Amino acid sequence: MNPEFGRFSRWMEGKGPDSDIVLSARVRLARNLRQLPFPHRLDEGQAETTLARLQETFAALEEGWHLRFHRLAEVAPLDRQVLVEKHLISPQLVQEPVRFQAVAIDPGESISIMINEEDHLRIQVVLPALSLNEAWQVADRLDDALEEHLDFAFDARWGYLTACPTNLGTGMRASVMVHLPGLVLTRQVAQVFTTLSQVGMVARGLYGEGTDALGNIFQISNQVSLGLSEEEFLHNLAVVAQQIVGSERHARQHLRQEAGIRLADRVARAYGILTHAKILTSEEALRLLSEVKLGADLGIVPAPSRASFAQLAVLTQPGFLQLRAGRALSPLERDELRARLIREQLVGEAA
Repeated sequence: MNPEFGRFSRWMEGKGPDSDIVLSARVRLARNLRQLPFPHRLDEGQAETTLARLQETFAALEEGWHLRFHRLAEVAPLDRQVLVEKHLISPQLVQEPVRFQAVAIDPGESISIMINEEDHLRIQVVLPALSLNEAWQVADRLDDALEEHLDFAFDARWGYLTACPTNLGTGMRASVMVHLPGLVLTRQVAQVFTTLSQVGMVARGLYGEGTDALGNIFQISNQVSLGLSEEEFLHNLAVVAQQIVGSERHARQHLRQEAGIRLADRVARAYGILTHAKILTSEEALRLLSEVKLGADLGIVPAPSRASFAQLAVLTQPGFLQLRAGRALSPLERDELRARLIREQLVGEAA
């Protein structure tokens, strides 16, 4: 296990515009090398050549990027799981075998570049709160720096060429990770998400496509990347994000006014369980933490003083717990450690 992966990433800070609702903003660019098949069509020689070429490219970048290159075949399975839990790589990248997959990460873990996932490169920048423009500026500069060394597959009509047609054009997927307990509890979230498709957006679960929205956490992103400029896609997502933030604030206020004592009781029960439980599963912990976060935002219970909600959401995941413990843990040991760490974060003691 690599203790380097056990730190919190920058996006988990819990500070910035609308950070009570928007946990992070991400910009991801899909890029492929010209005259090479897409990753799923690479033979072993081509795959190894791609890895070596990209590793040399990252080393040759001008000072300031400080990207560390990790071949996933040389990364312990538990460390790979932690990288997924921290949203630095996708679940798809670590599907076995991982002979020719890699990731490059900066020291603050706001930049991660996945290599040989669906595309040769997935350039990703993740920042805290609603920092879409800042994330785009970093991603754009990094894209330009890489293009000085690499010849990306590009067509004058279709834009950047990608393995999946929905990524053609800009190759950009921008997303925000949002915490929406108010809309879930008032049963408005389905209606809100239904309207997203009408404006070219989609809602996904905690770890993206095909995953569940654990802890009332959702990812909102553009559906396609062709037909508009990067700035237009970002503007549209920012507008949608602000509308969702407004709807969530309105839902929370409605809950406070119409379900005052019932809401306070629900939050207090969640807080009571988290501060006294001796074992907690990851799903139960995230659900209860979501309710306590809602209560803290509304002033019903005190907010955790030692960690943000995003940090707690990652801290309580199975891989991260074991990395912190320094060894593999049984499911029961994980549940015990999870409960103890949450008690420490909420009340400052391991009672």
